[in-house]
Amino acid sequence: MKKLTRLTAIAICFTCFSSLGSADSGVQDLSPELRSLLSKEMLSLQEGMQSILPAYVSGDLDEVAKIARKIKNSYILKQQITDTQKRELKSKLPASFLQSDQKFHEYAGMLEHVSKEKHMELVGFYYAKLSESCVSCHSQHASHRFKAFNKEQPQDNGHH
Repeated sequence: MKKLTRLTAIAICFTCFSSLGSADSGVQDLSPELRSLLSKEMLSLQEGMQSILPAYVSGDLDEVAKIARKIKNSYILKQQITDTQKRELKSKLPASFLQSDQKFHEYAGMLEHVSKEKHMELVGFYYAKLSESCVSCHSQHASHRFKAFNKEQPQDNGHH
């Protein structure tokens, strides 16, 4: 079950969009049903990440731990995915997706732990690591979805 959890977030990072771009991402080959589940999962992860900040800044580390646990264990996909869909994820997503996903869930677990232990300074650290994990994943594997990460398009820096 942990392997599935580790597959979840990274797969979701690349499926929360209607047009699939990158030819080597593996996502474009996923079934529509699986992409739909992953899209729902990504939205839940986004909501979780956004709900951590107000809990953190108000000192509600019990709530941060609760949210981090949900992120670590995933929200929807773990409960709704079939064995066939598990095999599909494992066979169609590149190793780099899976590695990023593993890190993401590792950071969520650490965020849960330090929140339970009331280590306020480490809560901020692991929230930042979790956020960096999202940015890294999106920049490596979803630049077609998140245009600011698209290395093929020159960025306008205001200079001519």
